[in-house]
Amino acid sequence: MLAPATALASAPRDDTAAPARDDRDETASASATGAAQDVPAAQDNASQDADPGIVVTGFRQSLGAAIAVKRNSVSAVDAIVAEDIAKFPDQNLAESLQRIPGVSIQRDAGEGRAITVRGLGAQFTRVRLNGLETVATSTDGASANRDRAFDFNVFASELFNSLVVHKTAEPSLDEGSLGAVVDLNTGNPLGGKYGFTAVANLQGSYNDLSKRVGPRVAGLLSWKNEDGTFGISVSGAYQKTNNLELGNNTVRWAQARFDSVNGTPCWYTTAAGGTPVQNSGGVYRSSAVCDQAALAFHPRIPRYGEVRHDRERLGFTGSIQWAPSEATKVSIDGLFSRFRETREEKWGEVLLRSNERSIDLVNFTVDSKTNTMLTGTLNDAWVRTEHYLRKSDTTFYQVGGSWDQEIGDSFRFTLLGGVSKSDADIPVETTFVFDDRDAQNFTFDYSNMWSPKIAFGTSVTQESNFQLAEVRDRPSNVTNKFRTAQLRTEWDVADGFTLKAGAMYRRFQFKSVAFTRDAVVCGNGGLDVVLRTVTCSASSAFGPAAIYGLPSTGLSESFTLGNAGQPAGNTNTWLVPNIAKAAAYTGLYNRTAALDAGNNRSVTEEVKGGYLQFDAKGNVLGLDYAFNGGIRYARTDQSSSGLSSGIPVTVKRDYEDWLPSMNLALYPSEKFIIRGAVAKVITRPTLGNLTPGGSVDGFNYRVTFGNPFLDPFRATAYDLALEWYFAPQSIASVALFKKDIESFPVSQPRSGTFASTGLPLAVLPPSSPAFINPEGQLWTITGNVNGAGAKLKGIELSLQAPFTFLPGVLKNFGGIVNATFVDSSAVYTVAGPSVAPGGANIAATRRSTLFGLSKTAFNGTLYYEDSRFSARISASYRGPYVDANSGTGNVFEGYNRAVNVDASVRYKIMENLELSVEGVNLTDDYRSRYTDLDANRNYEYNHFGRTILFGARFKM
Repeated sequence: MLAPATALASAPRDDTAAPARDDRDETASASATGAAQDVPAAQDNASQDADPGIVVTGFRQSLGAAIAVKRNSVSAVDAIVAEDIAKFPDQNLAESLQRIPGVSIQRDAGEGRAITVRGLGAQFTRVRLNGLETVATSTDGASANRDRAFDFNVFASELFNSLVVHKTAEPSLDEGSLGAVVDLNTGNPLGGKYGFTAVANLQGSYNDLSKRVGPRVAGLLSWKNEDGTFGISVSGAYQKTNNLELGNNTVRWAQARFDSVNGTPCWYTTAAGGTPVQNSGGVYRSSAVCDQAALAFHPRIPRYGEVRHDRERLGFTGSIQWAPSEATKVSIDGLFSRFRETREEKWGEVLLRSNERSIDLVNFTVDSKTNTMLTGTLNDAWVRTEHYLRKSDTTFYQVGGSWDQEIGDSFRFTLLGGVSKSDADIPVETTFVFDDRDAQNFTFDYSNMWSPKIAFGTSVTQESNFQLAEVRDRPSNVTNKFRTAQLRTEWDVADGFTLKAGAMYRRFQFKSVAFTRDAVVCGNGGLDVVLRTVTCSASSAFGPAAIYGLPSTGLSESFTLGNAGQPAGNTNTWLVPNIAKAAAYTGLYNRTAALDAGNNRSVTEEVKGGYLQFDAKGNVLGLDYAFNGGIRYARTDQSSSGLSSGIPVTVKRDYEDWLPSMNLALYPSEKFIIRGAVAKVITRPTLGNLTPGGSVDGFNYRVTFGNPFLDPFRATAYDLALEWYFAPQSIASVALFKKDIESFPVSQPRSGTFASTGLPLAVLPPSSPAFINPEGQLWTITGNVNGAGAKLKGIELSLQAPFTFLPGVLKNFGGIVNATFVDSSAVYTVAGPSVAPGGANIAATRRSTLFGLSKTAFNGTLYYEDSRFSARISASYRGPYVDANSGTGNVFEGYNRAVNVDASVRYKIMENLELSVEGVNLTDDYRSRYTDLDANRNYEYNHFGRTILFGARFKM
């Protein structure tokens, strides 16, 4: 019979479990159950008979420990332990987690940020830190994370000694996940060696695109007394990087009517005839060439640019453990992390978005298969350069404690509690814009969709051609707080039968606050009135002869584009606003900030409940088995607040869920395990969808309303797996999984006027086209409702083994490979292309995969390790996936396939000193983002360069 991984493990207790390796420093600590607890990382059943001629050192030993976690659990879990994390070239936890079968990541600024598990996105995964659920948020290319998704890039991987992914539910496991529960575990001083331990890791990080070097430092101090009753540990990690992101962007594609096409006027004083009207006003007259251009999808903002990411990551952990007897252990754990980023963007572009009415189009071509305008020349175009600066600062802390107590030989309890807070602050999010609104002879060529040629006919290096036309600043803050208390009990009722019961309380508070200092310089009573006197009128603000901004003289700086994958003939040098000079000239930061109504909202959830679980092990008809099953109850009291029509509104509701689940493991032999599981599971609604108010996008003419009465995602999950431990430190496994999602919130778009929304004009961003003309076109108005559900099914394959069957030094090689194949089906309401020039987008239903789901994912590692030298190369592949509903008539948007190759080489000079060289993204893979699932139009195509890390590791 197999032993449990921990005293409170999912498998039944077994007094013959291997003892904890207190005298070794390669200690594995993982949580295969509700709390973070010690895993006996000694020789597991698969490695006890290891070939004595094989060198089993840190990395290979960690693989065996991870297999032990998996093997000794009744439910489906996968793990990574300390050596595995510390010695992969991972910049943060997300990149460490992608090594686990079924886990894929989404990257931001070239490093992992969020994860998906078996095809379900980040919002479906719950994360626990030292046994306590929490949320950490940061920012991405667009905005702060204002949702339940956990941002793993907040934490350095060096701070943790084990990661455990629970893929099936148990009654004793926290609810709230359709995808997985991820346990992140920090210090474990009583699991370390006696006496004093010190480890330091010093590295330099070089990026070949930015040509910058940054430090990466990590250290651990730990002490355990001779009796093994008291231990204390502290660890810290610091990393600073300065990386570049170079590429092109379209900000989607759109249909619109132009002023004229190939010399044919498209607008007249009357529909039947009359004088052509230029630039604004008039009535559209249908013609073959005007209609073809109007119905084809053209790039909204074709542009090239550079994004600079200055990032600083600092973290500390601390743990105190006291075990005065074998029956008692008390632990206090704390973690602090600070993640700072300065993001700076410089773009050269043409602003077709909502300005096509004043633009003349000539020499255009259209791909008849996708209705995509591939080439064109624009006159009277809005040539624009942008300079964007955002400073963000995320601080996170958690303090928690646990008391594990045995009472007699048959009863145990754990009391667990703590608090955490994530504070994501953006004090500065500033954009300054130069415009030349009557530029001539701008050309774009998307014949090569992912490497377009963009050429400016007007000089974009001459200040006198530009005016300072827009300023924006959007400070914001997102704060998440958790308070948790849990009581867990276990009673060994009889040999092979354990009863578990527990109660829990959890309070989650989410608050988003946002403001704007947006203004166009002229035409709407903006900065011209407040800060400068400029002669202009709203009626002429969009004409090519209009005075629409402030003089740019003395406010610019020159920018030259580096290697962004652009072809010959592309314009690569232009002027952008100098942010410091433009801010001082306009007095931007002295302006009173206005509320950003759609992003001022909050949600508070109190969850009370408990569970009853039965664990059993035994033998039936000669077949060993282990089982856990029971039911979990959760009552959720929810309070949602937001601004509706400018008025604060709070909506309260409550709901309850009974969540039965069971896991069964059968052991036909010592080398085979058959696992089965079935469970009812939930994920609570997306936070942004719960606001009683609405958010307004005045650039894309879209309004999205929330719904505080959305039901949770509810599903029934099924799992079946076969695992073969065919050799020491080896496993071959196949897992089948299926999820029937019964309730699935969906959006329902419609077209209408802004007046029909009932929202006040004050919610419109002042710098948006809609601020000047709210009824300039029909709006896409979207509300969220409870939908009919979705299906998901898949297969997960994994193989891991050292090559001990090979002769000589070849037996020091080994490999890990896994693959996941997932399919799903959900029905969405989409807003598709217009079928008439200037017409509304057509609402329709469309069947697709769940958002964020890649149908295929692969991970592979080849490694070599002897007593002094080790080397590894790892590759990960994530297939294309749909990420969200799109806009402006495009049906869905998402990402094309991604491949990342990383490598590591280490050499141990002496017992306590090791040198290393590591490489991240060695192929410099481009991130390819598309809009419209059928046409696969270029939304974004950029790269981040290769990162090389070199350093040394000291241990004593």
